[in-house]
Amino acid sequence: MGRTWASALTGNPDVCLVGWVDLVTERVLEGIEAVGLTDVAVDDDLDVALGKWLPDFVVDVAPPEAHHEVTRRCLARGVPVLGEKPIASSLDEARDLVEFSRRTETLFVVSQNRRYNPGLVAFRRLVLSRLGGIGALSADFYSGYHFEGFREEMASPLLLDMAVHTFDAARYITGADARSVYCTEFNPPWSWYRGAASATVDFELSAGIRFSYRGSWCAEGLETSPDAEWRAIGAFGSAKWDGSSNPVAEVRTGGAKGAALERIEAAPAPMPEEGIAASLVDFLRALRTGEPAMNDCKDNIKSFAMVMAALASSASGERVAIGP
Repeated sequence: MGRTWASALTGNPDVCLVGWVDLVTERVLEGIEAVGLTDVAVDDDLDVALGKWLPDFVVDVAPPEAHHEVTRRCLARGVPVLGEKPIASSLDEARDLVEFSRRTETLFVVSQNRRYNPGLVAFRRLVLSRLGGIGALSADFYSGYHFEGFREEMASPLLLDMAVHTFDAARYITGADARSVYCTEFNPPWSWYRGAASATVDFELSAGIRFSYRGSWCAEGLETSPDAEWRAIGAFGSAKWDGSSNPVAEVRTGGAKGAALERIEAAPAPMPEEGIAASLVDFLRALRTGEPAMNDCKDNIKSFAMVMAALASSASGERVAIGP
């Protein structure tokens, strides 16, 4: 992800990448060569680098357990942060960062880049405009991806590192926040992950919406899109999106009972930028104007709270409330 962000930063004409910090300098040098960068300073000490380079902002692409320390050090110096998800490794850490951002009046945004997907935006618009309200939303995610590094050693890799994308997308699609969750995690005997790489999760959202999630990171064959497969059910009909093709819906014409179903296909939403590039543009807009970014830490912590509550439910075997 460091290389991915380096490419995104250098690809934005409003940004100049001045430095790259990593505890393993050799890894940075390999990344610089792979991305084809020039004139980028390298250091293995964040505090020293902040003092030397005086950056306008920092992109935190460290592993999740380092997010709190890296972000807090930057905010303490008044340096805005665009961080990779998850916001932190615990809810207490996340709350501390949100409060510290507020207290220091320093921008902190979490790059929930899947929100900037033309298909997801089109699905959201279709759901909100044609279904007559949402009663139930479901998402399935299945992938057999083999990572190298920290993900294969995490205790709950699916929930901690991937499911937050889908949980956040559920909030984005519905405009609702989670109120409670029941979750079970498991790890099939063939799994190459140390921790639980599969889960089934049931959320109760505000406005009485139910959101269900099924996922696995050790499911090879018939894999879904990384953006999951979605179905929304409302008073007037249903909508689906496979994460890749155009979203479709079948709804009763005019919402009238007994009316014939009309099939609708939604074209991808026109967007000048997508994914990480769009997340960066939104962050820069917030940095310049002071207007909130879509994934400001004060909002993103609500998606992270869904993850942590799901983990707590899995550990306790009980349904867990999710506070405001």
